[in-house]
Amino acid sequence: MVKIRLFCATGMSTSMLVPRMKKAAEVKGIEVDIEAFPEHQMLDHLDKLDLALLAPQVGYTLPNSKKICGQAEVPIEVIPTVDFGMMNGEKVLDFALKLIGNK
Repeated sequence: MVKIRLFCATGMSTSMLVPRMKKAAEVKGIEVDIEAFPEHQMLDHLDKLDLALLAPQVGYTLPNSKKICGQAEVPIEVIPTVDFGMMNGEKVLDFALKLIGNK
């Protein structure tokens, strides 16, 4: 099971991406646990996490988010803008899997 959390300003835009990522994972036969939350709740959602992803609009928080995630030993990165804008769940899932080493 791959556990991923998406974070944006209020959790709204990333919540639209979650079902698309889950569908892509289902097609690939990968078991996932993906949820979206507001960026300011990040600290509450890092338990046993494989990866945290930031929406591009909160990418400016990456330095601080790395400090928060670093304490929990969770890698974090910003979702590519084009893939996020197109709500391309498959590409974002592939990006996430490459970051955590599950190709």
